[in-house]
Amino acid sequence: MHEGSSVLQIIVVFLVAAVVAVPLAKRLQLGAVLGYLLAGVVIGPSVLGLVSDPQSVGHISELGVVLLLFIIGLELSPRRLWLMRKAVFGVGMAQVLLTGLLIALVAMYAFGQSLNTAVVLGLGLALSSTALGLQMLAERKELNKPHGRLAFAILLFQDIAAIPLIALVPILSGTSDMSMHASDTGQVLKVLGSIGVVVVGGRYLLRPVFRIVAKTNLQEVSTATALLVVIGTAWLMELAGVSMALGAFLAGLLLADSEYRHELESQIEPFKGLLLGLFFISVGMTADLGLLLSNPLMVLGLTALLVLLKLPVLYAVGRLAGDLDRQGALRLGIVLASGGEFAFVVFQIANDNGMFAPNVHSLLILAITLSMAMAPLLMLLTSRLSKPQPVSEPEVPDEYRNMDSDEPRVVIAGMGRMGQIVARILRAQRVPFVALDTEIASIELQRSIGNMPIFYGDPLRPEILRAAQVGKAEFMVVASDDPDTNFKVVELVRTLYPHVKVIARARNRYNVHRLIDLKAQVVRETFFSSLEMSRLTLIGLGLSEEQASSRVRRFQRHDEEVLAAQQKVHGDKAALMQTAREARAELETLFDSDAIEPNGLK
Repeated sequence: MHEGSSVLQIIVVFLVAAVVAVPLAKRLQLGAVLGYLLAGVVIGPSVLGLVSDPQSVGHISELGVVLLLFIIGLELSPRRLWLMRKAVFGVGMAQVLLTGLLIALVAMYAFGQSLNTAVVLGLGLALSSTALGLQMLAERKELNKPHGRLAFAILLFQDIAAIPLIALVPILSGTSDMSMHASDTGQVLKVLGSIGVVVVGGRYLLRPVFRIVAKTNLQEVSTATALLVVIGTAWLMELAGVSMALGAFLAGLLLADSEYRHELESQIEPFKGLLLGLFFISVGMTADLGLLLSNPLMVLGLTALLVLLKLPVLYAVGRLAGDLDRQGALRLGIVLASGGEFAFVVFQIANDNGMFAPNVHSLLILAITLSMAMAPLLMLLTSRLSKPQPVSEPEVPDEYRNMDSDEPRVVIAGMGRMGQIVARILRAQRVPFVALDTEIASIELQRSIGNMPIFYGDPLRPEILRAAQVGKAEFMVVASDDPDTNFKVVELVRTLYPHVKVIARARNRYNVHRLIDLKAQVVRETFFSSLEMSRLTLIGLGLSEEQASSRVRRFQRHDEEVLAAQQKVHGDKAALMQTAREARAELETLFDSDAIEPNGLK
């Protein structure tokens, strides 16, 4: 009972800290990340001591980074990752090697560290925080800007590079038996086997599982399945000695082209936000303020030195290899100049293997934490001091130019008869769009035949609309077969994204009036096809094509005028009936005014 109470107490402490600190930090324009870090410092052992053991939440908090990398993988695809290879493996490798070399030289000649220890320090501190960097860029809506794209590419390479670095530390410490070739070979085979399981499972196993789960129409089962995919993959990769975060990224990458992509993203997003916040709180709790008070010059000096060593290298890499302008290169440097979460892992292993002198590990952890806390402040200061320059947007690099747009211009809800035609025309016009539907068989058929960007997802769920990036689209085409569903979707889009233009399908005049009330542009599903049938009938009865088309156009104009008049009184049934009678008589008069044809047909 006592243990359960303590767990509940820790949960309450975390939630209260987040609810109080984050809105306060946002109000002061410091960003959510700094709010979480400060909350962790306050509730940690150094201040209030409400949570005495930060390591107790370490594994849970790491899931925030895992879920973040999974969603990043979902937003890519193997083809797009290949297009980014120059930025990831070219610019990313250059940043890690140059920064690592510079820091290693300073560690050797300024602080008297051995060669092996300097290598670990250099490469460990060259890594930046993926969670912090991407969160800062997302908060400021800079992920799709040139420096944001380059920052993502560099962070991706750093996450990949962290794996061999973690394996390298025991070797550099001299505690690893280099003669155990069989063991090393077994470890390599285990890693390759785990990656193979993830690849095969992601391609051939997960889609049938999602298909079965989707047919249950149970939200909680869908959520459990999404979490199982991410956490199960992370666990498998951890067993093989690979980074959990990289394993989750690989799973997301394999599912990026899946029709269940938006469903997965909508299910994972709330957990990612909470657990990522918990991760930053746990980082803040590790800060040893006692060490800061007892030796402030050393701690602050190391923090400043770390930022001052990394920032110029990042600026130079951004300018020379990334083709960024000065302001973009500076922002790239600020986002990535702090230490990263993988440095905690690398330095813990190095400390356990006796590579650091007493107190060095604590100094490094505190300096990295402070550098992470400084990053939002530096970004805020840069935003305040920099002035917008009237220059054209830098040219987009080739590896990004050929990417499919992540921001669809059109989102289609409902891929029935009308939705499919709209999608085919947009596809032929090369207009980027995303289509949503809940009919699994139809989705799979259309993806297999036309490779359409159609995804499983209920447009009545706000999180699905957010995952499909409706807010960034120009048009929302609502084309479901169900009139009530169409009305509810339009109502939801109007509430969440009032700036998006909506074109909606209506079955009858009553649906038209309801949708017009929501300021949607309405298309009657049978109206134009009925006009065409009438035109062909009139031609068959003896009218020329020109005469038949003229009659049909006259009817169309008259009907649209009547519909507009009825819109003003559609709440009054008696007035509607009177309007309909008057319209019928008026239409007959209009047709009678036309010249009578020789065969007697008007």
